[in-house]
Amino acid sequence: MIIAITVGVLVSGGVYLMLQRSMVRTIFGLALISHAANFALLLSGVPAWRGEPIAGRSPVSEAADPLPQAFVLTAIVITLAVTIFMLALAVLGHDDDQDRIPETGERRTQ
Repeated sequence: MIIAITVGVLVSGGVYLMLQRSMVRTIFGLALISHAANFALLLSGVPAWRGEPIAGRSPVSEAADPLPQAFVLTAIVITLAVTIFMLALAVLGHDDDQDRIPETGERRTQ
């Protein structure tokens, strides 16, 4: 129940941030939504507390399914890479909408 509430809070915060005009807030909103998706994946793979999926550590009937855990680990790595890439693009293009003279960097006057 707590994880489901956490997913709802993360999704609502992510949607709120994605509706902002700032590129950085949009990126953080996307990161929050990806964290919510990771929690949802974990919630689907582990309906109750189970043991570690390590051979010899716990019986097979009581072990958790390792596939959702592998999916979440892969999703975390991909999300981190995409977030860093998008933040770099936001930093590099933060003043693209302003009218500047390329040679001097001064603003053009109308």
